[in-house]
Amino acid sequence: MSKGAGGCLCGRIRFRASGEPKWTAWCHCESCRRHTGAPGAAYAGFERTRVRFEAEPARFVSTPGVRRGFCPTCGSTLTYEGDRWPTEIHVHVGAFDDPNRFQPKGQVFTEERVEWFRPFG
Repeated sequence: MSKGAGGCLCGRIRFRASGEPKWTAWCHCESCRRHTGAPGAAYAGFERTRVRFEAEPARFVSTPGVRRGFCPTCGSTLTYEGDRWPTEIHVHVGAFDDPNRFQPKGQVFTEERVEWFRPFG
């Protein structure tokens, strides 16, 4: 069963994720904040084989071993891929057509959290 489809703001990049994500979480690291321009980034982590793109996103190496996917036309943030998790792709929850289906269940890099940002209250 397909868990969700999504894409970028302009529609150039579309994707479909099948099955359940391995996890969902908020990331508070500085790199994710800068990549998204938001106080945190919500991700759904999938096995790479479960996410298919109609057109591949552009990728930027933000730090050694980390590739951040985005639309080269509109700049929408889409993915995180890292050598630390070679079989996974982490998809930005906000890029899904129905982000309500991917509520973050945890948090990572909380030591870098913006003080006023408290996604779980």
